[in-house]
Amino acid sequence: MALGDSVRLLRDAEFGSLAGTAFARSQAYSTILIALALYADLFGTTGFVEGLFGTAFAVVQLIVVLPLGRAVDTGNAKRYLLAGFLINVAVFVGFAFVGNPVHVVLVRMVQGLGASLLWITGATVIGEISPDDDQGLWLGSYNQFASVSSLAGDLLGGYLLYAYGFTEAYAVLSLITLGAFLLVWRFLRDDPGGQKSPEESGGVETFRSLLALPMLRSLVVFRFTFSVGKMAVIIFLPIYARTSFGISAFAIGWIMAGGKATKAVTQGFVGGLTDEYGRRHGFVALGALLYGVGTAAIPLAAYFDGTVAPVTVSYLGDSQTLGGAFFALFGAYSLLGIADSIRLPASMSLFVDEGERRESVASAMSLRSISWKVGQVVGPVIVGTTMDFTTTETGFLLAAGFICFATALFVLQSRRAAATGVPAGRTAD
Repeated sequence: MALGDSVRLLRDAEFGSLAGTAFARSQAYSTILIALALYADLFGTTGFVEGLFGTAFAVVQLIVVLPLGRAVDTGNAKRYLLAGFLINVAVFVGFAFVGNPVHVVLVRMVQGLGASLLWITGATVIGEISPDDDQGLWLGSYNQFASVSSLAGDLLGGYLLYAYGFTEAYAVLSLITLGAFLLVWRFLRDDPGGQKSPEESGGVETFRSLLALPMLRSLVVFRFTFSVGKMAVIIFLPIYARTSFGISAFAIGWIMAGGKATKAVTQGFVGGLTDEYGRRHGFVALGALLYGVGTAAIPLAAYFDGTVAPVTVSYLGDSQTLGGAFFALFGAYSLLGIADSIRLPASMSLFVDEGERRESVASAMSLRSISWKVGQVVGPVIVGTTMDFTTTETGFLLAAGFICFATALFVLQSRRAAATGVPAGRTAD
């Protein structure tokens, strides 16, 4: 499967509207990550407070993902998507008026709600309406367009923050989000998910039924531990670049774009490989291990800073001087993008497959999300506090340790799941 296969899916009006959802969500997320680095520098925050920037976002999601998944399984998914767009616009307005770290934390909490609505509902609808034989292609391509959007958010958002400031950047994000709102309102069918009747079983019974599946249990445990490390990287890498090396917002966007570019180019291709070869748990493990290697490489920025001759790049009448730290961080984050391309399509397909076994795809995706959110709540604070008492580089090595431990545990559990006779790929009861 090639990049053209993903682009051709845009001819399907419903896929195109959902790709717009992924585009708006991911561009906003990546731009705000750069803004958080600027807020950390502006307010002179500690590692603990910077960790709260991540925790505040995640704690709201931890609360809402399970009831939201159940609601999408039994309700009208289109309405949840439209509500998510409007909440995100309110978030951008809130960020334009923050005046201290407390304000940042509070707005991040509202952002967590909006992001949950768009992520869980969008991924669920893609899983529900995609053809059975092309599910990996649809899910991989959906993530591929999200990666393209994240790349645009890194470059465009970073430039707007660098050249104009917060207000103008948030105004552009609002316009993009409202455009995605109109696409979904116009082209997505009404009630695209919700195959399960509320009277069939209670929410708790549904989740118990899903957790009885060995492969799904192993995925939930893996994501809980893996997310502790990965979310620390996502929050602290831009802050590390800004506060330790004085890298500009635009150049931070270039660093993050390195990882997003590798995702955008390869994720749809890898999604096709999972359809062709199966053994999706193997793709998950390989991608996770590679992510641990990339995380451990981040502290090399301190070594390369000053040992590599700076390069000056001119553009649009301005210039950027890029030192060794920039190139080290760019290389590490690009490696992380390749790792995610290997892991994400397989992980999503496994969750959808297991959810289909119980006719509860959205609930399975909620378990996928909540297992991530537990680690996302504690990870940034643990790593941030470690950075306060030791060094920033030690914090990244701790994050890499969590990731490698999660990978080893998943390999062991997924093998046990396979030994039970329950397949790790798409099956039917």
